[in-house]
Order: sequence, then structure tokens, then C-alpha cells
Amino acid sequence: MAKDENLECSFCGRKKSETNLLIAGMDAHICDSCIEQAHGIVEEELLYAESLNLSNELVLKKPLEIKTFLDQYIIGQEATKKSMSVAVYNHYKRLLQVKNDDNDVEIEKSNIILVGDTGTGKTLIARTIAKMLDVPFSIVDATVLTQAGYVGEDVESILSRLLQAADYDVTKAERGIVFIDEIDKIARKGDNPSITRDVSGEGVQQALLKLLEGAVVNVAPKGGRKHPEQKFTEVNTKDILFIAGGAFAGIERMISKRLNMQAVGFSASLSEDKINEDHILQYIIPSDLKSFGLIPEIVGRLPVLSHMNPLDEEMLRLILTEPKNSIIKQYKKLFEMDGVHFEVQDDALQYIVGKAVEYKLGARGLRSLCEAILTDAMFELPSTDEKELIVSKEYAEIKLTKTTLKKLRAVS
Repeated sequence: MAKDENLECSFCGRKKSETNLLIAGMDAHICDSCIEQAHGIVEEELLYAESLNLSNELVLKKPLEIKTFLDQYIIGQEATKKSMSVAVYNHYKRLLQVKNDDNDVEIEKSNIILVGDTGTGKTLIARTIAKMLDVPFSIVDATVLTQAGYVGEDVESILSRLLQAADYDVTKAERGIVFIDEIDKIARKGDNPSITRDVSGEGVQQALLKLLEGAVVNVAPKGGRKHPEQKFTEVNTKDILFIAGGAFAGIERMISKRLNMQAVGFSASLSEDKINEDHILQYIIPSDLKSFGLIPEIVGRLPVLSHMNPLDEEMLRLILTEPKNSIIKQYKKLFEMDGVHFEVQDDALQYIVGKAVEYKLGARGLRSLCEAILTDAMFELPSTDEKELIVSKEYAEIKLTKTTLKKLRAVS
């Protein structure tokens, strides 16, 4: 007994009588107080190591480098590329903050909302940024989302897709990017809150609030109600960057109305402040989104607002040939794999661009036209000895008149 009384902790020197528990090793002892202290030190070191690992895995690029990378894939849209570069840079600087930093300043994330016509590159710009950062990226369609308990998908299914993109690595998914497409389709159906439940509009916006701001959400990895017996995965959304995009058809009228109201009376705009009516979307402000039908809470959680300019003939021509993965370069690669030299003459390019403007389909229209012109060649050439295909304006005209595209008319 006396021998036990003489035992002491090898770390702090406390006698056995002064401790609640003294654990014996081969040639040493450790008390419960030292175990707790060691546990705290280990946890701190692991957190610090995790932040260092994240720093090593995530190569943070400056806003100018991000924009230079975007320039390789996206033509024009300078203002949007600049604001996106800054928002993404600040978001990932926030992630790289050392978690046990003593500084009280906590950086909040800046989710982004992009407004622009169809085919102007909203999805492309988000996908390009995710490609550059090498982080999990998922695109979800807001039109299929409904409130919990109704036919459709719950908002948590957004995170299910991100988990799939991250190969079910939760840590990796929690610093990914989610692009919510067609967010304008969940706008409130009327100016006033509905008496009946707006389950696919305002109800979805309310459910999205916690995801956008940051919360620990139970996610069904295989997708919600279809597998009720599956285990849920906890995902913290505070470090996930959300980018929302939508065409917001008709919002130009609201912007025009607001600008005209400001230009009445003695405070009317001066002549040098003329409004560019062709690019009215550049004057968009958060209150216009509220007027369109987004609830104020969701507008507040998407603080970075940017717009995509409509595409003119010059921009469409550049999109066709200039980007790193331009449409013409893609077709050139496809024909090259069959040993065929492929070339499109300038007058044919101009003809395709003119038709794309006429059909008002944006950059997507270019792909449709190229497919219509080249389908016959892609079908026949692999089975022949032909090793060259030169597309002239006449060739393009002949191929288009044989397709149903000739029935299309420009939208008035």
C-alpha cells in the first residue's frame, strides 16, 4: 500500500492520492489531468494540420490570374469575370484562414447571382472556375425543387449531387461549388405572399435560406425520399460557394420602369447620363430581383450580383473560333481523329453567326447550326478515303436548307 502511495505522474509529478486516476505504462505513469491536456493539444495540432493540408491541396490564385484563365474559355463579359474572380478569391482566402486563429474577425462567404439571357455563358463561367480550382462542382436545376413533403426534389438533393461529384468525401464536398440554374423559376408567383402554399416557388426559396447561409444539413447520399432507410450524411454548407443563375425574362421592364421613375421632375438625369437601352441589364440592382419575385432574405444571401451582356455578331464570331475549347476547334479535333483535315472559310463562319443572331439562341445556337451543317460529313467521311473537308458559305447554305432549321423564324 505504501508503495502505491509513492507512485506519481511522470509528466506533472502529482502523487497518486492527488489524482482521480493514474494509468501505469511500462516504466512510467500518467494521470487523468495530463491525459485531458494531451488530448486538447492533439486536437489543436490536428486542426492546424488540416488547415495546412487544405492550403497545400488548394492552389489559391489571385483575381487577375483567375480572370486570365477565364479569358481562355469565355469571350467578353469583362465585368462579370472581374466580379466573379474577386468573389471566388475572397471565398477561398476565407477557407484558408487558420481555424485556431486568435483573431476575432470572421469572414463571411459571398454567394453569387448571375442574371443574363439564355446562351450567354452563365453555366460555363461557373464550370470554368471549378475546373481551374479543381474542386467538386455540381449543377442543379431549381425547377424540380419543391418544399419537403410535396412531389419533386427536396433542396437537400442539391448537396447529394455535390457529394457524388466529390466521390462521397464530405471534407472535399464542403469546399465545393454548387451552381443553381434557373433560379428565376422559383420566383414568388405574385407580389404579395400567397394565401395558398406556393410549394415550388416561395416555399423553395425559404428552404434554400439555411443552405445558402451555412448550416449542418442531413443529406441522403442516394437522393432523399426514394430510399428512406438509408443513413444520412452530415454536410456543413458554410464553406460551400453557391452560384445562382437565371434568365429573369421580363426583368428589363422592371429596370426600365425604375430608371424612368428616377428621371422625372427637377432631378431628371442629365443628357450625358443617357441610358443604354440595348444593354438595360447592366443597370440591375438587388431591388429589381425582389420586384421580380425573389424574397428579400434570399437576395441578401446572394450579395454578389452580376449580369451577362447579350451576345452580338462580333462576340458570337469570336466564341465560334477563339476560346481554348471553341466549337470549331472541337470539330477540328473530331475530324482529325479520323485523319481528315477540316477547315471553315470566313464567309461560312459569318453566315453561321448571322443565322445564330437571327434565331436568338445565343451561343447554344452556334452548336445547333454547326451540327446541322456537319452531320452528313461526320456520317459519310469515316467510311471514305476523303482526307479533307473545306466548309464554304455555299456548302453551309445547302446543308441548312435541307434541315428543319429553315422553318425557324426570328423571334419578333
